[in-house]
Amino acid sequence: MALDSTDLAAIWLTLKLATVVTLLLLLIGTPLAWWLTRTRSPFKRVVGALVALPLVLPPTVIGFYLLLMMGPDGPLGRLTGALGLGTLAFTFTGLVIASVFYSLPFVVQPLQNAFEAIGPRPLEVAATLRAGPWDTFWSVVMPLARPGFVTGAILGFAHTVGEFGVVLMIGGNIPDRTRVVSTRIYDHVEAMEYAQAHWLAGGMLVFSFVVLLLLYTLYPQSMRGANR
Repeated sequence: MALDSTDLAAIWLTLKLATVVTLLLLLIGTPLAWWLTRTRSPFKRVVGALVALPLVLPPTVIGFYLLLMMGPDGPLGRLTGALGLGTLAFTFTGLVIASVFYSLPFVVQPLQNAFEAIGPRPLEVAATLRAGPWDTFWSVVMPLARPGFVTGAILGFAHTVGEFGVVLMIGGNIPDRTRVVSTRIYDHVEAMEYAQAHWLAGGMLVFSFVVLLLLYTLYPQSMRGANR
């Protein structure tokens, strides 16, 4: 049995969510990874541990506390309520915020590994040529760290596509608003519609395998660093 319109809507929303989240992760993760690479602050380990926290915490735990924060009595919920925006729980915006937090280490760690692999020498050479920090970053660091950016972007996108626990806690399962592929598979299994579930689950399995195969083929060193 082929995919129906509800399945296609879930696929479209999943791709939309993953694209928005990946762009935000690159914007947030790049300066954060650069700071973690260069800083000597005593808070470096604390920040690094907070960034990596989603790697060890169950998704439902993360989703639960994010739900409390976004709820009407939470700090973020009170702020958005005071601004007339309502609460973010069970909205697409809430899904984006939760997904950014949950997928952050999958972008920050490859970027941090790429920045650390550059070493101080190229930066010192750029300084002798009177290049400013901004020019050095864009002209030297960005090209040399390209494998880290590609790896981080693809891993962040793929990880967002495969989310379930955080998505279900924050977004629920609202058609055309928060129902993504992972929750749609759950719907099919719950209704014992295994043929439809196979279509979506098999597609995600193939997608995930192809993504990892490409990364291990094109950037094996970046993937070894991301797995540390």
